[in-house]
Amino acid sequence: MPRAKANGIEIEYETFGPDDAPAVLLINGLGSQMTRWPAPFCEKLVARGFRAIRFDNRDVGLSTWFQSGDRYTLSDMAADAVGLLDHLKVGRAHIVGVSMGGMIAQTVAIEHPDRVLSLTSIMSATGAPGTLDSTPEAAAVLNTPAPDPAADEEAFVAHGVRNARVIGSPAYPWADAPLRERVLSDMRRAFNPKGVQRQRGAIGASGDRTEKLKTLKVPTVVVHGEADPLVPLAGGQATAAAIPGAELRIIPGMGHDLPEALYDTFIDAIADAAARAG
Repeated sequence: MPRAKANGIEIEYETFGPDDAPAVLLINGLGSQMTRWPAPFCEKLVARGFRAIRFDNRDVGLSTWFQSGDRYTLSDMAADAVGLLDHLKVGRAHIVGVSMGGMIAQTVAIEHPDRVLSLTSIMSATGAPGTLDSTPEAAAVLNTPAPDPAADEEAFVAHGVRNARVIGSPAYPWADAPLRERVLSDMRRAFNPKGVQRQRGAIGASGDRTEKLKTLKVPTVVVHGEADPLVPLAGGQATAAAIPGAELRIIPGMGHDLPEALYDTFIDAIADAAARAG
């Protein structure tokens, strides 16, 4: 995969579709690698006339990892995303983010409005009080360290599968084999739990975006699962309420993941936001 030097770091990325098609920048959630935007999802975007761009956020995957004691914010991560657009010579893009990636996407829209054609914020939040209140079971997913895969790979996989089922979509459950394969594939590509903790710190340090979101003038669609236990529906509702003209789409039976059965639902939201941008 290619790497971009941007914002003082190196960013692993991949593009799908023609360079002259409207660009969709896909931003990942906490600790997740760009492969969580699977190639079939990206190819569906290409079939709808877009150029899909996926990348590893700082501190995960094959992008630059930081060191103990390093601190950064969502603003730094938003600047990474814009730096990647600079590298690709993309002036403006449709910005899409999931979970923490939605927070980064919101920050791109707030701090770099001239680079944003439309915004699609998926299962994310404003950072206001109450918008990140997980259920106890879902909070444990974030707070319980994974076993060391080098010491006990099977225990690591079991932990990852269990966590995915806790926060996943009850109406769209994963089959055992592909879920195990996803956990293993993520681990073998890159495993950096300390980076995940630094990303959590970035979320905590970045505070409530509500007042800044009220200033946005960008076509926005907010998508949220009705059954999300990790970032509650209140997060999506608050996001849509804060952004002028935003549309809220609540998906029954969706938790905190991107089930294959809902790919077209997500892509419809992206395409509709893009259409509103003209």
